[in-house]
Amino acid sequence: MRIDAISARHVLVGEEFVPATVRLRDGLIEKVGDVDADTEGLVLRLPDSAHLLPGVVDTHVHVNEPGRTHWEGFVSATEAAALGGCTTLIDMPLNSIPPTTTVEHLAIKRRAAEGELMVDVGFWGGAVPGNLADLEPLWEAGVFGFKCFLAPSGVDEFPPLAPQEFRAALAEIARFDGLMVVHAEDAGVLESAPATPSRAYADFLLSRPDEAETAAIRQVVDGARETGCRVHILHLSSARALGLIQAAREEGLPVTVETCPHYLSFAAEQIPDAAPQFKCCPPIRDRGNREELWQALSAGVIDMIVSDHSPATAEEKQRGGGDLQQAWGGVSGLQVGFSVIAEEARQRGIPLASVSRWMSRNTADLVGLARKGRIEVGADADFAVYDTSVEFRVEAARLAHRNPISAYDGLQYGGWVTGSVVRGHATDPDRPDHAWGRMLERPTR
Repeated sequence: MRIDAISARHVLVGEEFVPATVRLRDGLIEKVGDVDADTEGLVLRLPDSAHLLPGVVDTHVHVNEPGRTHWEGFVSATEAAALGGCTTLIDMPLNSIPPTTTVEHLAIKRRAAEGELMVDVGFWGGAVPGNLADLEPLWEAGVFGFKCFLAPSGVDEFPPLAPQEFRAALAEIARFDGLMVVHAEDAGVLESAPATPSRAYADFLLSRPDEAETAAIRQVVDGARETGCRVHILHLSSARALGLIQAAREEGLPVTVETCPHYLSFAAEQIPDAAPQFKCCPPIRDRGNREELWQALSAGVIDMIVSDHSPATAEEKQRGGGDLQQAWGGVSGLQVGFSVIAEEARQRGIPLASVSRWMSRNTADLVGLARKGRIEVGADADFAVYDTSVEFRVEAARLAHRNPISAYDGLQYGGWVTGSVVRGHATDPDRPDHAWGRMLERPTR
């Protein structure tokens, strides 16, 4: 339903929660005023325990449609997003068939999304061997940047870039001031690591060592220095790379970095063997590493938190009968990510405003969506409602993403996203309407 205003005792304006009524018009925020102001039309009045936040902007989601829609699709992914307070997502270029590596493939992707979106959706392009000439046309067609791998991606249709190809792609993207986002694991380190069949999580962890990330991030930083290209390091899991990132920042290099809820909430010591719902690449590391990532977020070394929602079928996740080398790697966390991080942050004394900045404003700023991720006049009327009085137990079978597999299954949280608003439309979990979302293109400067 379309609403005209939202009134709440806790509205995040800037970095502070204040009592306010937010007036909406034509999908935008028209006014942020007094909480007791008389307001005409349909007003959503929140309970005193609820916090009104900017909608989450998740810049790392694998929707997989077309081609692998049985893994995930625009209908199921955007419904999961809306139910989790995510009002904007940017879809990764791989796992769909064809991958988003040409303008023609982007058109196929957009046709698949037509009329199926419950939230706003944009698209990354892909940088793969042989598509150097396709990068600028994709940029002009509205992609938000380019994803690449420095090691095998897991799908044959999206191969990694060799070092010389990576440098050439950076130079080309720098030429038109684009953005390269990098899965930073080094192929040589991974090839040298032990990767024998095993059900033990400890063995899987040995097969994706910290050195794979540090070596790749060193290559990314060197590439940014040599070409001037803006680079973004995806899903950082290893705290051992933080010194490299901090040094790059101090040098003034255009480097940003993200991490994910699963790296901030789980630890290797607690992951059972033969549990593929926890498998992801790079992997979840130990408890001390997790706390270093939290410290880096608070210090501003890590810029943002995204889901890296990467679902697959039960058949793919269970391939190998518990052998973690064979199981598909990816954690499905789109619907639960904000609530998980809010609770983990609360336990560490970190303000909810910081969580919102990491998951809404900073992600929006990464991709140039200046009207997303903030509650201010002229911004899109996108909101998440987080209620600290609602306790929620995650049941994988009740989550909206297509395949009922979740690392968070069975966990209980004291506080949960209870609603969202997409450009002035309040979502109804019982009657989802997928026509509200729009396809986004990169804003021109």
